[in-house]
Amino acid sequence: MKQLILQIIDFFYPPFSRILPRQTFRYAVTGGSNAALNILIFYLSYNFILTDTIVHIGPWSVNKYIGAYIIALSVSFPVGFLLNKYVVFQESDLHGRVQLFRYGLMTAMSIYMDYALLHLFVGKFGFWATPSQALIMVILSLFSYLFQTYVTFAKKKQRPL
Repeated sequence: MKQLILQIIDFFYPPFSRILPRQTFRYAVTGGSNAALNILIFYLSYNFILTDTIVHIGPWSVNKYIGAYIIALSVSFPVGFLLNKYVVFQESDLHGRVQLFRYGLMTAMSIYMDYALLHLFVGKFGFWATPSQALIMVILSLFSYLFQTYVTFAKKKQRPL
């Protein structure tokens, strides 16, 4: 499956080869695909799966849109991690559990930063919501790529002999 995914992504790489390294292109394609998957699952969950305005998850109750967000994240989180681990950052020699922890940390930071920046841009500065969210997505994508490259899926430093 990994080889098939790589072949499909790399088939579309040549026109971009002069402006993007292959790893960055793979990150953009897999990240964009995973974001589209997240949105699709959110849409299906919100409109067809969850029928009540309040969703009960164990002892907690959340709004329907938060329930749809949780469902979408429960699928897109592992898919995103696996795509990053096995397609984008194959050369990382860190243990999988370390990568998973760091990926989870990055996801949590992204959720918080998305909320905080949206509140700042729309709530404090009065910017329009949709362009603000689009700008935030660009900012967080760049931040995430750097974090994933240099922290989550980094290579172990070799010690001199």
